[in-house]
Amino acid sequence: MLRVGKRFVAVLVLCLAMNVFGIVPALAATMPAAALDTAIKETAAYVLATVDHPEVGSIGGEWAVLGLARSDYNVPQSYYDNYYKVIEDYVTERKGVLHDKKYTEYSRLILALTAIGADPTNVAGYNLLMPLGDFNKTIWQGLNGPIFALIALDSGDYEIPINTGATVQATRDLYINEILSRQLQDGGFALSGNSADADLTGMALQALAKYQDRKTVKAATDKALDRLSKMQDASGGYASWGVRNSESSVQVLVALCELGISVNDSRFVKNGHTVLDDLMTYYEQGSGFQHTEDGSGVTGMSTEQALYGLVDAKRVAEGKNGLYRMSDVTRVTPSNTNNTFGLPNKHKDIKKMPVLDAAKTFSDISASPSKKAIEALASRGIINGMTEAAFAPNKTMTRAEFATIVTKGLGLVPKATAKFADVKSTVWYAGYIGTANSYGIVNGTSATKFAPNNTITKQEAAVMIANAAKLTGLNTAMSPAETRDMLAQFGDYTKSAEWARDALAFNYRENILSQDALQIEPATAVKRAEIAEMLYRLLAAAKLL
Repeated sequence: MLRVGKRFVAVLVLCLAMNVFGIVPALAATMPAAALDTAIKETAAYVLATVDHPEVGSIGGEWAVLGLARSDYNVPQSYYDNYYKVIEDYVTERKGVLHDKKYTEYSRLILALTAIGADPTNVAGYNLLMPLGDFNKTIWQGLNGPIFALIALDSGDYEIPINTGATVQATRDLYINEILSRQLQDGGFALSGNSADADLTGMALQALAKYQDRKTVKAATDKALDRLSKMQDASGGYASWGVRNSESSVQVLVALCELGISVNDSRFVKNGHTVLDDLMTYYEQGSGFQHTEDGSGVTGMSTEQALYGLVDAKRVAEGKNGLYRMSDVTRVTPSNTNNTFGLPNKHKDIKKMPVLDAAKTFSDISASPSKKAIEALASRGIINGMTEAAFAPNKTMTRAEFATIVTKGLGLVPKATAKFADVKSTVWYAGYIGTANSYGIVNGTSATKFAPNNTITKQEAAVMIANAAKLTGLNTAMSPAETRDMLAQFGDYTKSAEWARDALAFNYRENILSQDALQIEPATAVKRAEIAEMLYRLLAAAKLL
């Protein structure tokens, strides 16, 4: 037999009596805040006890974590720390590839990570947003793909990464238009067929909620809401595939909350019952939620979804951000992984660049001794090939190109300046030169000239690398005796510029430049493979790989 909370029964009886005596005709019973709060606390306690070690998954994983993190329930930080470690191990084991078809796997993790204040752009060195930059692969699994991609991206107002492996680069407009294109004639949405499904219609509205200022979105939303109103049954609830169930009510409830529509809106009140009222009929007091009314008992999926639905209703009622609008979350990576990258004295702006494409390689580097370095940098978007397939390891590099890869390697934000007359603000490398100069990594050839197209020599590269190393927290200091002793082993050390000697010595001391060479060749134009090797060794020494 279905059991419901005693407080809820009392509220429901009172409201039915009020309707009978005509006190509030045509209005819904409003669930008291205290009753809603009690239901959330009891359900959260149940979820925390039954999902004590959340794993990656749609049950016992992300939805449980999302509901708990967005509630006010007191969850130990260790709970989120342990979950984050599980994600790191999971992502590492799969080398950043969570699924080759179901891209909702990425979206679900992004939502949970954002909710706990973690950074989905760098999980064990992988950017989980990157796959969502591939439009065709994201929409492959059907309507769920673009819906949850949009929800995930908007949860933290994330920029969609440029996915160089994508046939079609995703944009928010593409995802929005894809969802709109799948609206059925009846106004609803479905995975298949021509009849609206309450779950999918609710989810589609959740994704579109933030875009109501667009006429096409608003028109589609109104049609979908009208369809949901007509689909709502006499108990205030919904069915999917012909079966009344709690999850369908949850998805409609969240849609209304995200759209800022009251559950007491007259369109969604049937016989005095709201969708929230219906959801609570599946509740077993002190426990969780049933999937259906057949008495089969509480299930993990229905309970976890009901929790985040109730949490959304409570948050909106209190004037807080909705479930998926997470700009109110403090970005604090879980404590057991906080500041585990880099050296203690690194500059606060230094970031560890995540892997974007673990399989990235080039056809012309198979015999290069710097193959590992080139692939490591290219996989993180730090260095590019001359084409998609060719790296050109023996080609030289310009000062602008080198400033770019060093800036990218340190994770610094490019910002153009007007300091150099020969670096126009419109050129692609302006921001990288501006940032590299402002952080003291590279100077101009004069006060007003940078010479961006000049090839870079080994001693110039050594100076830039040493300046960058200082930002990473490495000790770059060299005494005159240390510099002399380090460089004296090379037959041509006297040919090096005096301004470059300390930097050269530092690079040799830290094995950024190999001491196996017989000559420094300080004025020789350094090759792309050699530069990749230098930057790779620097980042490795600075614990930024």
